[in-house]
Amino acid sequence: MTEPVDLSAASCPVPVNDYAQILLAHGGGGRLMHQLIEEVIVPAFGNPVLDVRHDSAVLEVSGTRLAFTTDGYVVRPLFFPGGDIGTLAVNGTVNDLAMCGARPLYLSASFVLEEGLPIETLQRIAASMRRAADAAGIQIVTGDTKVVDRGKGDGIFITTAGIGWIEHDLHIRPTSVRPGDAVLLSGDLGRHGMAIMAVRENLEFETTIESDCAPLASLVADLLSAGIEVHCLRDLTRGGLASALIEIAEAARVHIHIRETAVPVCEEVRGACEILGFDPLYVANEGRCVCFAPESDAQRTLRLLKAHPLGKDAVIIGKVTQTPTGLVTIESRIGATRILDMLSGEQLPRIC
Repeated sequence: MTEPVDLSAASCPVPVNDYAQILLAHGGGGRLMHQLIEEVIVPAFGNPVLDVRHDSAVLEVSGTRLAFTTDGYVVRPLFFPGGDIGTLAVNGTVNDLAMCGARPLYLSASFVLEEGLPIETLQRIAASMRRAADAAGIQIVTGDTKVVDRGKGDGIFITTAGIGWIEHDLHIRPTSVRPGDAVLLSGDLGRHGMAIMAVRENLEFETTIESDCAPLASLVADLLSAGIEVHCLRDLTRGGLASALIEIAEAARVHIHIRETAVPVCEEVRGACEILGFDPLYVANEGRCVCFAPESDAQRTLRLLKAHPLGKDAVIIGKVTQTPTGLVTIESRIGATRILDMLSGEQLPRIC
């Protein structure tokens, strides 16, 4: 006869967060990346500008407000449906500037090339960057090139930095979010992350999943020129929608509540996520953003988003309340409410 098991002292294991070496998960947009920033980066470099923790730094120079940002790109594979590492590098930096409400002006581009990379590959990537820059109305004005030993660079890594001009008086940042704000999403989720993974895993669907990689500056400009009092914008890259909302809720000390049924995910992406065991809420996007605006302006904001090609599938997905402070909750398809939390591990490495 089997002895009964005493479960009174049982507990769920707590994910390990204390590592002596860098893991892929430290770059994934989840809990470990935020721990790395809080415990290493902020203590080393913390200052009032950096402490805002937005997609770009907002700097005042001789009475003019500028946005400044930088980002590195290590995507694998280099070419994927809907884009490549070059278009990703340009659009990603343009979008970081746009999330502060800035008009992108200039980019720098730094290349780390691995010995053995075909010249033709570099030419294709450079041409893609030029086309993306022209489409976004930004100039690549300076850069650098380094070459590393064969086997040390995985083909090519790109780092870009960008400068933009803030032409309005709004302070578009997480701490500007207020109870009563509406939460709007510019389009469906998960295309970029699943486009990358479909190529890596040789998944075939009735239609090819293409990355949503695109510049969002003109979409944001439409909202600002129409006089929308935008409180916060965030592009949904590493960590996806869920991580972005959690970061904003913690920074603004508010509660964000969203409805799962309101969040659009195309059938191919949903199917790929089910096959691979991913949650679309955490999958990276490269042409989607979340927007916080006063509830009184919610419907007008939605109409403006839908009028833009990159916002035609925009939806209102939730609202902001005062409490419980610093939490994001989601109402599921069956009506239950659960808390969204940061991922502890790495869901999709090397996607941007």
